[in-house]
Parts: sequence; C-alpha cells; structure tokens
Amino acid sequence: MPSTTWAQALAWRLHRHLLEPSGAAGVDDVVRRLGAVPAGSEAGQDLAIGLRRRVHAAGDVASSLADGRVIRTFAFRGAVHLLTPEDGASFLALRASSRMWELPSWVEYYGLAADDWPAFRATVRDALADGPLTYDELAHVVTALPRYQHLDAVFTEGAWTLIKPLAWQGDLCFAPAPEGQAAFQRLDHNPRWHGIPDLDDAGPRAIETYLRAYAPTSAEQVQYWLGEGLGAARKRLRAWLHGLGDRLVQVDVDGDERLILADDLDDLLTATASSAVHLLPGHDQWVLGPGTKDRRIVPPAARQQVSRGANVVVVGGVVRGTWTVRDGELRVMWADDVDARSVRAEVEAGAERLARTLGGPGTITVPD
Repeated sequence: MPSTTWAQALAWRLHRHLLEPSGAAGVDDVVRRLGAVPAGSEAGQDLAIGLRRRVHAAGDVASSLADGRVIRTFAFRGAVHLLTPEDGASFLALRASSRMWELPSWVEYYGLAADDWPAFRATVRDALADGPLTYDELAHVVTALPRYQHLDAVFTEGAWTLIKPLAWQGDLCFAPAPEGQAAFQRLDHNPRWHGIPDLDDAGPRAIETYLRAYAPTSAEQVQYWLGEGLGAARKRLRAWLHGLGDRLVQVDVDGDERLILADDLDDLLTATASSAVHLLPGHDQWVLGPGTKDRRIVPPAARQQVSRGANVVVVGGVVRGTWTVRDGELRVMWADDVDARSVRAEVEAGAERLARTLGGPGTITVPD
C-alpha cells in the first residue's frame, strides 16, 4: 500500500481547493472543484469563491447564476448551496431518492399523498412557465387553485420544507430577486440543465466528485457527506464505492487507511507539505466537506466555534484560529500553541487578499 503523510495530504487538498495557488478559475470552476458552496448569504458565498480566485469582482457570482453556469438550490442538509448544473444533477438525484414527501408525517401535514405529487409538481412548473416568481407570487398562484387552497396557511407560515422536494426533483431553483425576497425559476429553462439522472449513474459520479476534492478520505466520510448530507442509503453508497473497482485505491496516511481515486495518487504522493496561512469564511467547504469531527482538519478545541460558523484561520490545512474584521482591523484569535509573530507576514498577506476579495474602498490592517 502506498503511503504518505497528513501534511502532504492536506497540501494536495489545498491545491484541489484552489487555495494554493489561487488562479484564473471561473466561478463555476471553483464551485465544481468544491462540489458545493454554502449559499446562505451572498457575502459568505462571494468570500468563499473570491478567496480562491486571483481576480474576483463584485457581481461575478451573480453573473454565473444569471447565465446558468451555477445554480442556487436546496441541497446538503436541507440548506441552500451553489452547484454546477452537472454536479447538482447527481447530488439532487441522491437527495430525491429518499422520497421524504411520502412519509406519513408529510402526507398528514401537507394533505398531499404520494400520488398527488406529480400534479402538484406540474402546477408549480406551470406557474413558473412564463418566468420567475417571488415566494408570495408563487404562493398566490398555487393556492388560488381549489385543490391547493388548504396550503394557504402553510405558505403563510413558511412553506420552505414543502418547496424543497420541488428543488430536489429538478422542478425549480432560486432566481434573482429583490433584496429581502426569495424568488424561484424553472430549472429546465437553464440550457445547461439536462434533468435528474438515473440514481445508479448519479451515485458513482457524486462519490467521485467528493473524492476529487476531499481525498484521501474514508468510507465513513463519504457516508457523512452523501448519506447524512443528502439522505443516500448506506447500502447504496457501499455498493457504489465497491463498483468503482480499481479506479479507487487505498493509501496509508500516517497509519490511517484512506481512499483516493487512482488518477490522483501520483499527485498526492509528490505533494509538498505546506505551512501557508489562509483566512476562510465561516462554514467554508474546507471544514464542511470532511466534517467538523475530522480532527486532522478541526482540532477538538476549535470544533464548537467552527460548527457555529466562525471565520477560520487555516495553517497548513489545519484550523489554528478564528478571525473577525472590525473597523478595518483584522483580529485573529489564535490557538494557544501558535506563535503569532512567526506567521505575521502571511496573516498580513491574507488580510490584503481579504480586502481585495471584499472589494471595499479601504484596506484591512493587522494590529500589533
């Protein structure tokens, strides 16, 4: 079995994440590399993508969304993510495979039986046929129909859980909307969207996408990301992993047996350990992809803050502190065993990248 170190493994992963070095990648290239980018806030998604590009301007993400190179929809753990249409199709196939809308609790609460969903989906698609609608506009069109009048209270209280299966099945995704509002558009109006693939085609592709960004990894972490994150059945994931055959190899990483695609093995084994410093936003894919339980990435002492969405300082791929910006100053809260003076120059360079990505008129200083 080939062997390597975690220092090399994380250096390889930093390269895969376009952090070392950042380059001329497009927004969709960054999203494709990471598999998914959390999109709960525009500021967070722009920062996560911008820090991985040498040149990034305000509006770049919006432009990619407008021309369909990237979509914004409900995906992992029910949260909103940026996905490419290609990878998104595989992820959504896994998410839809659980068919949660057929659970008795769903049927009782929404008054929609399993065989009511085809007509309900068609109604929503018809409502969006002429273009995007805001949440309120969609609610008005749907509940104006006698068979769906009972959903009026659901939309009034918040119908996000009801809308998610429509996104998972490829009926709709988010559309640009006035500030403070949500809007939806038909996903099949995107020329890059080719529909939800067969589940047994989607599963292996989703696993490969994960491996290319987060290897060397374990079957348990594949289960965490695609099973717990998308609801894919454990038995299916095991079968898809097994089906990769000799395209998948095991590697010893400081005594831990991990998995990587055979095509990526040589690059992993020749990677050079990194001690570079990176300032990343809260809920960045660097920590979410492997999971905050991964002690190789997130030391136990930092896990609570990372899970709550603190901005993280990553040194050599490992979370070594958190950061905030206040009144134009970068404040770093280091782990106890970090010599802040030894990495000051890299932190200052990170502050410059941060200011450039944020696109503000001023600079971000690092106090003594």
